[in-house]
Amino acid sequence: MTATSRIVLRAAVSIALIAVCGTSLAQTFPSKTVRFVITYPMGGGSELTVRPIAQRLGERWGQQVIVESRPGGSAMIGTDFVVRSPPDGHTLLLSASSEVSMNIVLFRKMPYDPIQDLQPVTLVTRTAPVLLAHPSLPVKSMKELIALARAKPGALNYATIGAGTPQHFAGELMKTTFRIQMTHVPYKGAAPAIIDLLGGHVPIGLTAPTSAMPHIQSGRLRALAVTGAQRLGALPDVPTVAETGAPGFDIGQWFAIWLPAKTPKDIAGKIHGDIVAIVQSAEYRKRQLELASDAVGSDPETLRAIQRADIEKYRKLAAQIGITPE
Repeated sequence: MTATSRIVLRAAVSIALIAVCGTSLAQTFPSKTVRFVITYPMGGGSELTVRPIAQRLGERWGQQVIVESRPGGSAMIGTDFVVRSPPDGHTLLLSASSEVSMNIVLFRKMPYDPIQDLQPVTLVTRTAPVLLAHPSLPVKSMKELIALARAKPGALNYATIGAGTPQHFAGELMKTTFRIQMTHVPYKGAAPAIIDLLGGHVPIGLTAPTSAMPHIQSGRLRALAVTGAQRLGALPDVPTVAETGAPGFDIGQWFAIWLPAKTPKDIAGKIHGDIVAIVQSAEYRKRQLELASDAVGSDPETLRAIQRADIEKYRKLAAQIGITPE
């Protein structure tokens, strides 16, 4: 049985237990508009991941389900808003991995504790950042980019969706791995980063493939490499960074759904069951695959384990590449 199959099986068992143990609170939920808070601007990977979930939930629940963007503060503004919201199930967080794991490594003080203050619902999708170049840059591969960066130390800027994100870690790890100098330019999300990449204002960048795919397919941006351990199914001809002379290079990205910590378990269980049914549907899987993401739909315990593992992974990685908490 594969790792993904085990995750799906555990989720199915969890859903069955929830169905047996539901109470009147879950039966009357939702009683008003439900909102998903994303921590990056509209138009990026977060919105593309959660928008179809919100639409399907609205149909299923007979209540309005909206998506609300609260970006800024290295994705901590929106996360903290959810943490402080009433724990009644009507406010959910769609997070990337940074605001619930990596930021612990990057900031000495955070307005919330991502372990204690958030209740896991489900892992939604997995993917890996993609390294992009504007067509005007005279490189068509990772090796050519490394050669250019070495020939012109410090001359290249690279964009990411923000400080403390997988894209940021991938860029800094590339610098130390290949002994090159580049300047990090953090943006507040994928949408503004891609706008500047398309305009040639920054020559290279790292974003989630979810928001970059249309521009890669049109030729307006060139995909040089992906930072995960394996090539992406939607970009089979784009090599991994590891293939270019960096064995073991593996920086992935995921999106997940969370609730305020004190949300009643029966309400959280109903939300989990309904969301996982959508995420594991053929329609949603197909839609995400077209955006170079794999839909998962896990049980809450698996998501918590992934979160804890990432915190330890990036703590060690930060020490390796010289990133210190701010």
